[in-house]
Amino acid sequence: LPKNIESQLEKIVGQNSIIRDNNAMAPYLHEERGLVTGNADIVLRPNSVQKISSIAKICAKEKISIVPVGGSTGLVGGTVASGGVVLATDRLDKIIEIDSLNGTITTESGVILSKLQTAAAEKGCLFPLSLGAEGSCSIGGNLSTNAGGVSVLRYGNTRDLVLGLEVVLPNGEIWDGLTALRKDNTGYDLKQLFVGSEGTLGIITKAVLKLFPAPKTTITIVAGLTKLDVILTLFNQTRELCGDCLTAFELIPRIGLELGTAHIPGIIDPFQTAHPYYALIELTSNLKKNNLRETIEIILTRAMEDNIVSDAVFAESGSQRQDLWKIREEIPAAQSREGGSIKHDISVPVSKTIDFIKEASRRVSKVIPDIRPCPFGHIGDGNIHYNLTQPINMKKEIFMQKSGEINRIVHDLVSEMNGSISAEHGIGFFKRDDLARYASPTKISLMQAIKRAIDPDNIMNPGKIL
Repeated sequence: LPKNIESQLEKIVGQNSIIRDNNAMAPYLHEERGLVTGNADIVLRPNSVQKISSIAKICAKEKISIVPVGGSTGLVGGTVASGGVVLATDRLDKIIEIDSLNGTITTESGVILSKLQTAAAEKGCLFPLSLGAEGSCSIGGNLSTNAGGVSVLRYGNTRDLVLGLEVVLPNGEIWDGLTALRKDNTGYDLKQLFVGSEGTLGIITKAVLKLFPAPKTTITIVAGLTKLDVILTLFNQTRELCGDCLTAFELIPRIGLELGTAHIPGIIDPFQTAHPYYALIELTSNLKKNNLRETIEIILTRAMEDNIVSDAVFAESGSQRQDLWKIREEIPAAQSREGGSIKHDISVPVSKTIDFIKEASRRVSKVIPDIRPCPFGHIGDGNIHYNLTQPINMKKEIFMQKSGEINRIVHDLVSEMNGSISAEHGIGFFKRDDLARYASPTKISLMQAIKRAIDPDNIMNPGKIL
């Protein structure tokens, strides 16, 4: 950056909130999977929307790129910078207001998700967004990527949890859409432009989010399945009898459990015998007295009689619940410790999930015969993390060289099934070419038109999505 511009930016944020040293900048250039390395001229850490607005005005005038960065936990290279300014939101860390009666929480965008969850719980409320990185991801990043997580089945994606936003636009103007209304039919729903836009249209600085009554009862079960094909039957039976009390329904393959017990301290197999697949089921209720336990026991008993379920384990305490969820949440880390892992975040209609897993496994096995599929995740909403672990006797480097070919096979199948190549992680840098390949020309044209209208000089997180 020119020295005079750098000096102007330093005056805005203060000497202690500008980072020039490469080592000090490293945490803000971090890419979660280690596939690429970012770089920047400087990192700025402003603590107010007014300062962000002033920064954006200077960058717009000088046509300097801005890459907004939250917790850097994304998996598609959405915050990888290539020069210019990295704008970190970690100092926007205040929870502004909790309105229990209105069921809303107003927060700055740099607040860590787990802090938001805790603040809501202290008021007897629930903020239902929950994912593996919740101890380090920021709510601004969750909004920018339209994060999913384990409770989408009942509460929806992040998009469904937001009522209002405050956003700094690429020209430095501040859009104040910080409404706490559930009904506002005054034209275009502008906030939804910015949710899922991955910082390419502006910088989210504040949000009003929905809260719900905190559950009084939580029941968590892992059921050992007789085979993959039966899981949708179990899902349908559970949904029919439990209704909205069904909060999460997750698929865990045997290999996921085996890798977890092998590589992650604290993970133990809760069963005496092995099962090919498992369903992690969570039910919640706002009533202290209910028949949820009795209902799920009836479902499981019938499932055992019908040769759907072989065995089931209930969490009888909070710590046991954490242990069961740890099996599911640590699968990606366990895969990484095992060796090479080719990852996919796809969605297809729930009714097609099993067909997808079986056909995708058949196709990739033709290319790499001993490949180890590890499909897991949110089968209740059709989002499968179709991950592939390297063969035991293949070197990681050779396996990872096949990534492009394998990705094309998997994504071609997703397209055939009218699914999505990115269910909850976004597009970022890594999936940009895939989006161009699989999206319709009309969709791409509309997205480009929106980008040009809001960010004509392409300074806001350039090179992502489009």
